[in-house]
Amino acid sequence: MSDFDAIIIGGGAAGGAAAWRLASKGFKVACVERGPWMDPSAYPTTRPDWEVLKRTSMSPVAATRGAAQDYPVDDSASPVAVCNFNAVGGSTILYSGHFPRFRPDDFRLASTEGLAQDWPLSYADLRPYFDLNEEMMSVAGLAGDPCYPDIENLLPPVPLGATGERLARAFNAKGWHWWPSYAAISTRERRGRAACINLGPCNTGCPQGAKSSADNTYLARAKTLSLVVFDETAASHLLVEAGRVTGVCVTGKDRVRTTLRSQRVILAASAIGTPRLLLNTRSEDHPRGLGNNQDQVGRNLMIHPLGYVEGVFPEPLDTDVGPQGCMLYSLEHYRSPDAAHRLGYMMHALRGTGPLETAQSAYGRRKLRFGANLYEDFAAFWRKQAVISIICEDLPDPANRVELDATRTDAQGDPGVRIHYALSENTRKMMAHGMGKARELFLAAGARQTYAYGPVRNTGWHVMGSARMGADPSSSVVDPRGKVHGVEGLYVVDSSVFVTSSCVNPANTIQAVALYLADAIAGEAAHVG
Repeated sequence: MSDFDAIIIGGGAAGGAAAWRLASKGFKVACVERGPWMDPSAYPTTRPDWEVLKRTSMSPVAATRGAAQDYPVDDSASPVAVCNFNAVGGSTILYSGHFPRFRPDDFRLASTEGLAQDWPLSYADLRPYFDLNEEMMSVAGLAGDPCYPDIENLLPPVPLGATGERLARAFNAKGWHWWPSYAAISTRERRGRAACINLGPCNTGCPQGAKSSADNTYLARAKTLSLVVFDETAASHLLVEAGRVTGVCVTGKDRVRTTLRSQRVILAASAIGTPRLLLNTRSEDHPRGLGNNQDQVGRNLMIHPLGYVEGVFPEPLDTDVGPQGCMLYSLEHYRSPDAAHRLGYMMHALRGTGPLETAQSAYGRRKLRFGANLYEDFAAFWRKQAVISIICEDLPDPANRVELDATRTDAQGDPGVRIHYALSENTRKMMAHGMGKARELFLAAGARQTYAYGPVRNTGWHVMGSARMGADPSSSVVDPRGKVHGVEGLYVVDSSVFVTSSCVNPANTIQAVALYLADAIAGEAAHVG
């Protein structure tokens, strides 16, 4: 007998959206999440040592954080470190809230560019789910963007500030596209959540509650319906009988291993955690893990390598005011047919860092001298820095993959993961092109100096593609409706299913896909019933 109509593994962006959608359709839903419910009143920016906590207990890098709820991630063979956060709300607790959509051509690269594969769904399929998600996540922005002419019904945009206005004038002088950021941030009071007060360090958690994370949006609303959240509960492996999933083996807060039963299990544990669970569920029928008869689970990992260009201005700006990752962006170089690379990148403007990070950066460049010159040297950088990140579209490569690492285990004794990832030559050319264009932009904006480097190591937030969807089981893990090939009742709804990666932040698309697939799951259940 089933305990639940559906069990969702993972309480982040995708898991939260799917949980609410199914609960709203009358499903009795359980959400199993390794991490705890977070207390916003204890987030780092409520304390003076917030920049220290940002690099320790609230670091996005699991190997640095070392929390009890984390599983080991060995990404030493990758130039980009995997970033995630295990908590109710998942990585949305720490993300910046930058919230663009994938564009129509992102779903049909094979057709338009002769690269990779087309998705088995289209932008048109997802459009109503983008609209729904932006309403649920209280997205702020400005309608009329020529790159997204169909985005409407937005809250007022996050203010550009003096820094954004300076950069916007430079984009105009270059004749390049730019637009205020789409932001999953409430810029006015909504549904009992306070408005943004422009504190800034959104990627350490939002104590104001203005940033929309999965815990204070989808999961909060789903809990008023049928959702039961098992926080601080780690899923070890899935239970399969006669070719059908029947439940999940979990270890709860009391450290007792038990079983939750359901005829539907939905994986939403990220493009790292989902293949981990599939690979760790082995049997005589599935000796290499669930959905892995064709050795596809964990392959085609995409990460969005990031280049970093900093402009230092001669006079103070307001780079310390406002959401760091939500100011403005440009898709001028989304495609560059005359360049040496294929596809393209997003230029994502960021505000400056905190005072400690500013000082450490200046010291690392030998621009900060101790003694009588200390304050003068610090003042040459503080509130005078802005950043343009170059977010590169990443093509799927079977050699880039997630695999189990039996040499290191989590607190429950289950294996960690090892990441194999290498930058392609196309990505290197793309990043170099983007950093050069960002330097041009900063010079046009009046920066006195620029610094550029990439790939930036601790930036692997955008993990996608390790259980991609497709109609052909020989080259995919799930079908176009999210069901794992060869296993009844088992689904994946997170970024693992992505076929290609675009060059924009994926959170909005992750949730739109999760809503779309949740509807497909609900429809199939009704048909079977």
